[in-house]
Amino acid sequence: MTAAETQILLNKLQSNIDQLELTNKGALTALEFRLDAILQANLDTFWLLICAILVFLMQAGFMCLETGLSRSKNSINVALKNVTDFGIAVVIFWAFGFALMYGTSVSGLFGNKFFFFTTKVAGYQTYFVFQAMFVATAATIISGAVAERLRFFSYVIITFFASGFFYPIVGHWSWAFNFENPTQKFGWLGKLGYLDFAGASVVHSVGGWIALAVLLVVGNRTGRFRKEGSNKTFQGSNTPIAALGALILWFGWFGFNGGANGAMDLKIPLILINTFLSASFGLIFSSIMGIIVLKKPEPLFMITGPLAGLVSITASCAYVDPSDAILIGSIGGIISGSAIVLLEKIQIDDVVSAIPVHLAAGIWGTIAVALFGNFEMMGVEKTRLEQLIIQLIGIGSIGSFCFFGSYIIFKTINSFFPLRVGKIEEELGLNISEHNASTDTHELLEVLTKQAKSEDYSSRAPQDPFTDSGIIGTQYNVLMNKLEESEKQKNKWKNRVSQEIKLAMDVQKRLMPKRDIDNYPIFGLNIPAREISGDFYDFYLHDDEVYFTLSDVSGKGVNAGMVMAKAITLFKIFAKQKFKPNEILFEMNNDLIETNPTGTFITSIVGRYNLKSDLVEISNAGHQPALLKIGKDFKEFASSTVPLALTKHKDESVYKLESFNLNEGRVYCFTDGFSECMDDNNKEIGINGVKELLLNHQNSSLKKELEDATEEIRLKSLKKGTIEKGIKENNDILDDDLTIIGIGK
Repeated sequence: MTAAETQILLNKLQSNIDQLELTNKGALTALEFRLDAILQANLDTFWLLICAILVFLMQAGFMCLETGLSRSKNSINVALKNVTDFGIAVVIFWAFGFALMYGTSVSGLFGNKFFFFTTKVAGYQTYFVFQAMFVATAATIISGAVAERLRFFSYVIITFFASGFFYPIVGHWSWAFNFENPTQKFGWLGKLGYLDFAGASVVHSVGGWIALAVLLVVGNRTGRFRKEGSNKTFQGSNTPIAALGALILWFGWFGFNGGANGAMDLKIPLILINTFLSASFGLIFSSIMGIIVLKKPEPLFMITGPLAGLVSITASCAYVDPSDAILIGSIGGIISGSAIVLLEKIQIDDVVSAIPVHLAAGIWGTIAVALFGNFEMMGVEKTRLEQLIIQLIGIGSIGSFCFFGSYIIFKTINSFFPLRVGKIEEELGLNISEHNASTDTHELLEVLTKQAKSEDYSSRAPQDPFTDSGIIGTQYNVLMNKLEESEKQKNKWKNRVSQEIKLAMDVQKRLMPKRDIDNYPIFGLNIPAREISGDFYDFYLHDDEVYFTLSDVSGKGVNAGMVMAKAITLFKIFAKQKFKPNEILFEMNNDLIETNPTGTFITSIVGRYNLKSDLVEISNAGHQPALLKIGKDFKEFASSTVPLALTKHKDESVYKLESFNLNEGRVYCFTDGFSECMDDNNKEIGINGVKELLLNHQNSSLKKELEDATEEIRLKSLKKGTIEKGIKENNDILDDDLTIIGIGK
């Protein structure tokens, strides 16, 4: 019965109650209860099938993850293994895997019913579909770990044993139950009280144990580890695709954990919350591990971190609070990162870090059930120690069975039928040696793609006078030789200029204020439009007084930066001597006029603030007006003369000195990067626009106020896709330097 049909019956039932006033309330209640049960069953079935589809998507996630972390010469082979193992796993699980896992139990060890699964019971059908997705997950975990060295048909054999023997047997031990009475467990681990909600050990550790055994049988990739102990890192073909795979897995995991509940009920929100919290914190702490180990955000740690968090929470996602899920995921990320380092140290070559993610984190997640699980939610009457012992028994029995069993089986097979490809085939790449999936055009494109990605133009295209691509490759190599020589000369000068710019940047950074002035109500910000800023501000402290300046050098780049450096030096010299602001401007002007490059000038404001008297003295040389804000009212202090470095003056009277008390107000000085910012109508906001900006971001914290106002202007000022000389520049570029200072509590 569909949900719609059920709802129609319920509506008719309610109509009978209203119109006929049925007297047999007991029978009516029983019927209504039955219809509710049917509706809930339909909802549960729908939920489980949706979750099965999400878990199916995880197969695509594994394919992206594993192909992205594998080298390009093996990527086709890895992708085909992921496709193949899914089909094989489902067929084997249908033929006898489901029977071994959920059939009538034989001493709690394996089942013996439902071979070549066929039934008309919707509940059984739904559960088969969902569990078929699980067995495919367990099988595909092995694929990534042993990638780049295993024969294709060797992997088919491994998939057969993993999905048809190891996973169903372990699943029977842990999960087998009576479909008529789900609380009745069949497997010996289930009867013992072993708990693994969605398969941290039953699914993920099974795949991890088998992967470890196969790795020990077939060995490492050629050249991965050297005899002297040094390790060589093989770069994956496409890290973004690997990251996409991790995100797809993350998405599919909501179905993985949510479907394990078996019903659409009030547990689902908690399960999903715990799932994404654990994954997120696994990402954070695994990334921290990568930074600690490699001194940089390492992609492998960042990609595997959320997966480790997901595996860690899989066993307990329905049994713990979100705060516990955060801790479980965090520790899972650390354990996974530590396992990556350990495998590197003991020289076990796991291409995609399947063992750290699925085995190490799976073991931790299984233990976490006893440490963090809510026993009332789990229906457990044991102590935590007793439950921990049971969990350890489960881990040990599953690990022993899967690892030693698979090692013996595959070691024996390897003695008669080598599982690994030969050295020549491995060096050539499994795309070609196993699938003949390459052409001369592909080889040429591979060289071009490699050069485009790495910007290393030393490699050369394959040459062949008898093919079109080979002829193109020959001429391309001639061109590249000439370009390489030209590039060397260009890079020589480019490096020299870059060093000079870097030096200028370092000098400018040293000249800028390096600290917040805690004891003075003053704050400043500078955001350069280019590498070198033509704006500058500075403070100079004298006990209860602070001198401040804000200036804008005409032009941009290195030339403006050098003028700025001298202007700052002059300001500090005269501020140290306690000159008045207008005297400082006078002395700066007459000094700069002697040495300043022709055509360069400086607009500047210099001021002095006394903390005790609350007096501000200010003088303006051709700059934007300073603004005094008291409440919502503003007063402007505009320029009374020309900018600095244009003409020599006889005395300081040319610069007007103005003074006032703050009276709980604030003074703002800013460069034209603020007032000349364009609004939505492509018009400059002007001084009034700056006033409105400051009012909009008014805050008791001067620092917060200026930071928020500057960020709004910065976003407005970004030039996207600016066209200069017909060339589209996609990088975001500021129209002008942005500099602002504020004084006042």
